Amino acid sequence: MTALPTSVDRSILDRRIVFALKTIHETLGCTIHEAIDVFAARYEELRRDRPDDFTVAPEEYGRGFYS
Repeated sequence: MTALPTSVDRSILDRRIVFALKTIHETLGCTIHEAIDVFAARYEELRRDRPDDFTVAPEEYGRGFYS
C-alpha cells in the first residue's frame, strides 16, 4: 500500500471516517470510491495488527456512516 500520512490511521482509530477518506483522497489523488477501497483495506490491516487500539467492536464501527 502507498504510504499514507499517520493521520489516516489516527482518524480510522478515532472513528473519524470522513476525515480519513478526505486525507486518502487528497494524498493519493484518487476518486472517493477508490478512497473508500483504500480505507477499507487499511481498516482491515489495523483491525488485524492493532485490535486493542479500537474502542468499538467491528459491527459498531461504521454505524451511522453511509457511503
